Amino acid sequence: MVDDMLEIDGSYLEGGGQIVRTSLALSSITGKACKIINIRKGRPVPGLKTQHLQAVKAVAALCEANVMGAELKSTILAFKPRKINIENIRIDIPTAGSVGLVLQALMIPAAHAKKIVNIEINGGATTGKWAVPVNYIKYVLLPILEKIGYQAELEIIKYGYYPKGGAKVKMKVFPVKKFLPVSILEQGKVKALRGISHASQELKVARVAERQARAAKSAMVDVLKEIGNGEIKTTYVETNSTGSGIDLWIETKNSVVGANGLGELKKRAEIVGEEAGKKLLKEYKSGAPIDSHMADQIIPYLGLASMEKKCEIRVSEITNHTKTNIWVTEKFLPVRFEINKKKKIIKCKAID
Repeated sequence: MVDDMLEIDGSYLEGGGQIVRTSLALSSITGKACKIINIRKGRPVPGLKTQHLQAVKAVAALCEANVMGAELKSTILAFKPRKINIENIRIDIPTAGSVGLVLQALMIPAAHAKKIVNIEINGGATTGKWAVPVNYIKYVLLPILEKIGYQAELEIIKYGYYPKGGAKVKMKVFPVKKFLPVSILEQGKVKALRGISHASQELKVARVAERQARAAKSAMVDVLKEIGNGEIKTTYVETNSTGSGIDLWIETKNSVVGANGLGELKKRAEIVGEEAGKKLLKEYKSGAPIDSHMADQIIPYLGLASMEKKCEIRVSEITNHTKTNIWVTEKFLPVRFEINKKKKIIKCKAID
């Protein structure tokens, strides 16, 4: 396609689809063409899965890119972006692939459009294994990104669960004039525990949503003592597949930390809620304002914001996902990240 493409090794460190999503997002806004090799090389089934392919096609449509290798199971992808000038984009996910992961790829380029970008996703799952839930994006990621200057509205019209998916999600992304540098090092005083325990309509008889919520609260007794009573809403929804999940978050003065649980066949609702509650408790007790899942998702935004001034965050854990996203971001942007492993502080500054 072009001779001077930036080559990205898709098998680096964590070696998952995140490398593809971050690479395409940053390629689309920097104009740097890239070639991604060894895509998901270490996975049981290497190459692009449906959710990765839909993300590739969506970003390509958004920036009118020339793409080679955009097909299922492809382990090599070449991507040459042009201008971002699409205002409305519709994505169809025929499987139970993650809606959240597709949004991850689109959120940065959509914010660099000249006008509001309306995204509609039909199909896929709003909650799934090893993938960011849509509720996490709405209630945890977006509030933190607002500090950086990012603005978006997100709505779940219909929930989708494995194996049929069938979700419907809409997102409106506003143009960002400038990403703002941030320093997020302390949680600050806890303000509220919130959550949504959701389940398909046929599980209402078994009170699955209520049982998930009750178990989560029991696991969060220490936090509830600090703030009084937590508000975990319960809802039953019409879906294509039977399923459930619970999304939890704690709002503090300076941040939001989150965790989730996913219902599975033969897994009691109490276990789902308890696991989610314990995960959130662990994140909160770490004292870090940025949870382990947010740590990797926020990296490219920090890179963009640090073009103006140094950024710094403190995270609950330095994961391989985080290290991988740092590596990819440094490939595309003139920035350098610094990790203090002991204090778990990540700093980013522009390269002179």
